[in-house]
Amino acid sequence: MSAAVVEDHAWGRIVTDAPQYRPVRVALRYEPAEDPWAVHFSFPGGTDWTFPRTVLETGLSAPARSGNVEVWPCGRVQAVVEYHSTDGVAVVQFDTSALNRFLRHTYAAAPTPAE
Repeated sequence: MSAAVVEDHAWGRIVTDAPQYRPVRVALRYEPAEDPWAVHFSFPGGTDWTFPRTVLETGLSAPARSGNVEVWPCGRVQAVVEYHSTDGVAVVQFDTSALNRFLRHTYAAAPTPAE
């Protein structure tokens, strides 16, 4: 029996130098049968970020980085996910509660795999 795919949605705020944030609805996806180590953030227009679930876990309480993705807490109730690519840097701020809810759903689908 394979583990269930988890898909949640969360509102993120794209951080730019503009005076206001631009909200964006992000699909948060976890496919343990495909890769039990990774989570996927899918943005409108087909942009996808894939990175280790442990980076998201750790990044909610302390800065964490793996490859081109960095996650860190921003105050008591928000977290930032930063993605580096050849096109530049994208920064998206999320409510921590939405990311914690997503992580709880991923743990229910598949506990952290053994090393």
